[in-house]
Amino acid sequence: MLTLEMILDAQAALKGVARVTPLNPAKKLGKNVYIKSENLQLTGAFKLRGAYNKIRSLTPEERGRGVIACSAGNHAQGIALSATKLGIKSIICMPAGAPISKVEATRNYGAEVVLVPGVYDDAAAEAARLTEEKGYTFAHPFNDELVMAGQGTIGLEILEQLPEVEQVVIPIGGGGLIGGVACAIKSLKPDCRVVGVQASGAASMYISQKQGHPVELPGVSTIADGIAVKRPGNLTFELCAKYVDEIVTVKDDEIATAILALMEDQKTVAEGAGATPVAAVMFGKVDVTDKKTVCLVSGGNVDVTTLSRIITKGLSKSGRIAEFSAKIADKPGSLLGLLQIVANTGANILSVSHAREDKHSDVGACIVSMVLETRNPQHVDDIERELSSNGYELLFK
Repeated sequence: MLTLEMILDAQAALKGVARVTPLNPAKKLGKNVYIKSENLQLTGAFKLRGAYNKIRSLTPEERGRGVIACSAGNHAQGIALSATKLGIKSIICMPAGAPISKVEATRNYGAEVVLVPGVYDDAAAEAARLTEEKGYTFAHPFNDELVMAGQGTIGLEILEQLPEVEQVVIPIGGGGLIGGVACAIKSLKPDCRVVGVQASGAASMYISQKQGHPVELPGVSTIADGIAVKRPGNLTFELCAKYVDEIVTVKDDEIATAILALMEDQKTVAEGAGATPVAAVMFGKVDVTDKKTVCLVSGGNVDVTTLSRIITKGLSKSGRIAEFSAKIADKPGSLLGLLQIVANTGANILSVSHAREDKHSDVGACIVSMVLETRNPQHVDDIERELSSNGYELLFK
């Protein structure tokens, strides 16, 4: 079982390899809220810590055969960089849908990448097959004490940087990060609460803890690809049961809103998995009223094309973008009248679509669809109310 001594040993080994990442107040998220920025780690995520600690522990024979891993991207980059640094061959099995930026970064760190159709668990199955066939050493991304010991060094840093911390909020995928960090924190400060956060579309640890044993989900679906894991590890399950006080879930639109808030308020880029603790705080899943709380932003490796869609989703969730469709008479001046009312509300019109042939329209009427830039949810409600009071039939938002 993972011990504090193993984590302290990993901390010594990681000096000069992994960065001590900053921990700063995030006043716009709450007066008691702080951000631990593992998105500023080398490779852009915390995974380097556990990956290096695992690979530096290999025997000479294991180093000679090479190392293999499976990952949605961050563990892949950590293994690739660590193996290259230590002169070891690395093969990484990645889900075919992994962000292109993560795939290319993994290759650039020196690994041979094998893309596997499906999600993380499918990549894991292929890695297991290749391990058996080629004799590689398998470096599990979370269900490994050496990997968890490396991740646990973050807990030591949090206690050093903010000794008065009372609560730490941590993403959960397979459970390696929270297992290591929780072990470190609870061993040194037992009264500090540890809260885990999962995406509601990939809540394997949440469901497993409720049922009392590791459960495999039939499928997962979330924008937080880094924590899209069908089944937690048996070791990580035990550590969560022992050290984690609570696990909560957040929806994808809440994660998107948190990514947007981190960009605008904290001037930092987080990937979906990394933003889940902030989403939990923003949407009241975790009480931070009277507790000094650290949100562990675990990574920032988000593909720019994905980021643009996430930003749009976040703007919609926070009432900064709204979509309206209204029925108007098909005669001169009708469109102008509608747009004038919208303009008078202070909304900025981003796009307009005017359709005569629509399943919702009557003969002599047409449908106008608009995308508007708005201030907040109250502004959206005000626009809807103003249009309705002027006799416009709103078909959907």
